[in-house]
Formats: sequence, C-alpha cells, structure tokens
Amino acid sequence: MDFHPQPKGGAPKPWAFPAPERSQLDNGLTLLTSHRPGQQVVAVEVNLLAPLEAEPEGLDGIATIMSRALSEGTDKHSAEEFAAELERCGATLDAHADHPGVRVSLEVPASRLPRALGLLADALRAPAFPDSEIERLVRNRLDEIPHELANPARRAAMALSKELFPATSRMSRPRQGTEETVTRIDAAAVRAFYDAHVRPATATAVVVGDFTGVDLQAALADTLGAWRGSTAEPLKPSAITADDAGRVVIVDRPGAVQTQLLIGRIGADRHDRVWPAQVLGTYCLGGTLTSRLDRVLREEKGYTYGVRAFGQVLRSSADGSGAAMLAISGSVDTASTGPALQDLWQVLRTLAAEGLTDAERDVAVQNLVGVAPLKYETAAAVAGTLADQVEQHLPDDFQAQLYARLAQTGTVEATAAAVSAFPVDRLVTVLVGDAAQIAGPVKELGIGKVTVVSG
Repeated sequence: MDFHPQPKGGAPKPWAFPAPERSQLDNGLTLLTSHRPGQQVVAVEVNLLAPLEAEPEGLDGIATIMSRALSEGTDKHSAEEFAAELERCGATLDAHADHPGVRVSLEVPASRLPRALGLLADALRAPAFPDSEIERLVRNRLDEIPHELANPARRAAMALSKELFPATSRMSRPRQGTEETVTRIDAAAVRAFYDAHVRPATATAVVVGDFTGVDLQAALADTLGAWRGSTAEPLKPSAITADDAGRVVIVDRPGAVQTQLLIGRIGADRHDRVWPAQVLGTYCLGGTLTSRLDRVLREEKGYTYGVRAFGQVLRSSADGSGAAMLAISGSVDTASTGPALQDLWQVLRTLAAEGLTDAERDVAVQNLVGVAPLKYETAAAVAGTLADQVEQHLPDDFQAQLYARLAQTGTVEATAAAVSAFPVDRLVTVLVGDAAQIAGPVKELGIGKVTVVSG
C-alpha cells in the first residue's frame, strides 16, 4: 500500500499588529482605517469624547442612557424604522459609556457598508431622543440595578470603587448610575448632554475590514462627513487620587454559601514604561489556569474554580496622569474564606521573596504574544484595540510595540513589576459573603482593619 507523504508545515510568516492609516474628514472627525483582505464583515468603532466625569451632578448614568438612545430613532427614522433599516443591512449597532467616553460599534457586511455608515451617521448627527424612548430606557436601567446589586461580583466591584476613590470622584460611583440618579434623567437632560459633548471635532472613527470594491473615502465623506457640530474644547479631566491602604470590607450577605473576593489597588497609567512588565508579571500571577494563584488555590487546595489577576485601564492620558485598576478576583466556599486569603497572601509573599521562574515567564510570553495572530483574526478585534488606543491617547503602533516589549521582558523585570503591582500591605480587600462566619477568621489574618457594611 502506498501512502501519501506526511504533510509538512510551511515556513512561519512574520506577523505584526495591523498599522492603520490616519486621516481627517473636513468636519474634523479623525479617521483610522485598516484594509484587511478577506474580512468581509467590516467593523466600525466611533469614540465620542463624552466621559462619565462630564455627567451633570446628580445625573450619574446619563451617558449610558444617551448611548443606548442613539439607535432609538433619528430625524429620518423612528426607532422601529431605524431597527428595520439596520436589519436590512445585516448590521448590528451597539453603544456603551465608560470613564473615557462613549463607544459606538457597528458591524456590517462589506457590500452594505455605505448604507450602514449612513445609518450610523444619522444616529450620531441627529438622534431624536423621543420622550417615550428615553422613559423606556430609564425604566429598563432601573430594572437592571437590583440584579446588579444581587450579583456578588458586581457588588464587590461597586464596593471596591467606593473604597478606593474619594466620594467626590466619579470613579467612586457606579458607572451606569444609581436608582436615585437614573430616576432623574429625562429626554431634555439627555439632549443637553449630547449637545454639550458629542461633536465630530473630538470624535474618532476606526474602520477595519476588506474594502475591495468600496470607495471608502467617498462613503465616509458622504455619511460621517455630513455630521456637523461645535468645536468647543473638551472637558479637562481631573486628577485621579486613591487610597489603597491595606484594609478589608465585608459586604454582608447572611446565609451566603460562597464568598466573592475582589482585592485591588490603583496602578500606573498605560503610558508608564512599567506597563509591559506589569502585564507579563500579572499574567504569571493569575492570568490563566496554570498561573500561580490557580496552582495553589485551585489545584493544590481546592478552594475555588479559579482566581484571576488582571489590570484594567480606568483612564489613560498622554501626560501619564491616568490610572489602571489592578485586581485579583475569584470566589470560594464560605468556610474556606480565611484559609484561602491566608494562602493567597502567602503566594504574594513567596513571589516577593523568591520571584518568578524562567519557565513561568516563557509560558506567559508564549500565551500573550504567540496567540496574538489568532486573537486578531476578526476585523472587530482589530478595530476594538485600535479604538482602545485612541481612547487611551496611545500612538497607533502601541499594540505592535507592546508585543515586541513583552517578548523582550526578562524574568527579573516581570517579577519586580508583579511585586510592585500587588504589595501585601497596600491592598484593599472586598469580600461579599456571610459576615457572621467570615469576619472572625479574616480579622485573625492581620491583613488590615475589617469593616462590615450592609449587602
């Protein structure tokens, strides 16, 4: 029997994160475009400089309501007609608000891109904000709040933000508002917020996909280029201050069979030179199932299904005055809360005393850098990262340079960054669980003053 020769892999092809082309429309809108042959679903991300800090006092959540209302009718279409037009294009349109601003996302087949861009432009240029739709969105948001408060992970995140930041800081309060503030929002307030902060001169559109057969520049000029607005200066962000003195806050949930853990502090701006090493060190600590925290707390001790360490950008500024949230999160059964925290702190102490191993560093680099081509197979993934770079005031080649720097980062540098990110005496620990059962064992650990608050 004759067998065909065994297939052999070809020579590896060099890969780099796609570099966008930067331009500007006549109305001041900044454009980043990236032609990706074969990507027949085009992704568009629009960054609007309407940060949560700009929300009027007492109206926390208005940026969220405004972002959701952008697709609820325009000067040309009612809400139902707008949804039908999107469906005819095979397009999806989403929007959300966060500390840096509002992000509007569109995905559409390349063959229908010009029509979908027209709908996107209408939503940005002339949203209707009808009273009935704003009232419905407010009711929907109010219905969501009790579910968020009941979710241990969401409740822990709210408590950690409240602990870290002063009450006067927008970062100390829920991003999508509270029941008290959302109730006050009406169509007039939404319109006023839109008029004050949404304009092409301070917006950026990222377009990624296969543009073959599409006159992209003409389509953009005819649609987003027709958007007009003032050239007023954007709000200057205030300084970020935080208190990460070591302490424990227990959000009491009597009878809870599990304890949600969220341990955090404030870290450096993404412009900081330590960022690549911090990414690598944090990944070694708790980025995957084979990381240290999981090996000890999950595999050896059986306390949890998984514990993760991560860094999340809160706000990034060109002058380096932004900040990131550095955190460790997971959940354990109630009886294991004290022992799990004790072992977690021991992992951090061992890391500081003995450092990471070369093997841990090598696995982390392979996981972070080696899989990047797979991570960015879709146009949406590329567009999302480019939009993140815009939002965080980073250069267009930041992601490409980040992968190069990760590959060059040594074990000693990654260790130093991880130890600096999670010092055992500068961590705020939030526990959502049964205070009657966990407060005593936690106090005995001596990791900070313990305070119990209502769940």
